[in-house]
Amino acid sequence: MQVFIQTIVNGLTTGCLYALIALGYSMVYGVLKLLNFAHGDLYMVGAFVGYFVIQWFGGPMALSIPVPLLVLLMFAIAGVGVGLLGMAIERFAYRPLRDAPRIAPLITALGVSFILENSVLLLFGGFTRSYQTPSFIRFSSGIHIGALKVDSVQITIIVTSIVMMFGLQAIVNRTILGKSMRAVASDREAAEMLGIDVNRTIAFTFFIGSAMAGIAGVMSGLAFNQISNTIGFLAGLKAFTAAVVGGIGSIPGAMIGGIFIGMCESFSLSYISTQYSDLIVFGILIAVMLIKPTGIFGRPALQKV
Repeated sequence: MQVFIQTIVNGLTTGCLYALIALGYSMVYGVLKLLNFAHGDLYMVGAFVGYFVIQWFGGPMALSIPVPLLVLLMFAIAGVGVGLLGMAIERFAYRPLRDAPRIAPLITALGVSFILENSVLLLFGGFTRSYQTPSFIRFSSGIHIGALKVDSVQITIIVTSIVMMFGLQAIVNRTILGKSMRAVASDREAAEMLGIDVNRTIAFTFFIGSAMAGIAGVMSGLAFNQISNTIGFLAGLKAFTAAVVGGIGSIPGAMIGGIFIGMCESFSLSYISTQYSDLIVFGILIAVMLIKPTGIFGRPALQKV
């Protein structure tokens, strides 16, 4: 039973990370009908931003500021920095292709992904870097009941992710920006005729989605301790799977899909084999596409006549 509960905790931790990345996929697809395959690499950039924030404040062995303040600064700097990077990508890579055939921005997204990955490779090298999280955050702290261990990093990831998810839901449902996003997602031309600044709305959509991916990257570095320029590829694919399972374009679907994929991965690692976890995750993607292509919360697209 303790192993079962520990597996649930691990799956919830990983699933929250996938959910944060999947939210960016769903938001961008909902507004632009664009699959932003560069989104996983924004997660990777966020992880590197968090790593260098640690170095700026003395390194993991000799921090010059309290750990809670350090973590808050990592989240804030990664969120704002990666959010601005996402806005720049939208402005210079996607906006000129907004009315182009659907394949053009898709290919551009793949190109942006390779640019981000190889830019980090050229700037910082291809070797793996370590957050050395145990040096400044004790994994022994947290909740320990027998063999069950929920360390402070896992608690931070789960709580922060849930707060961010519900915060995003509140933004979308209760703010003017959220209403503008929903209007643009429903009919971009009609929203523009009603006086909504479409460019500004789309830019903010990219900012929010990219910021969440950047913060997820920091969380990943704290939890798994190692980062490289390639970590965004597989995480992005799994988050895309989560978005599809939940219903791409649906914010609640991205949340549920991310946690579901995290749970499936965790249970396959614990009860089946470490060699088959990725096979199972992407097998779920194929099954969903065959059985229910719209996902759990997705709806068939309405056709204009």
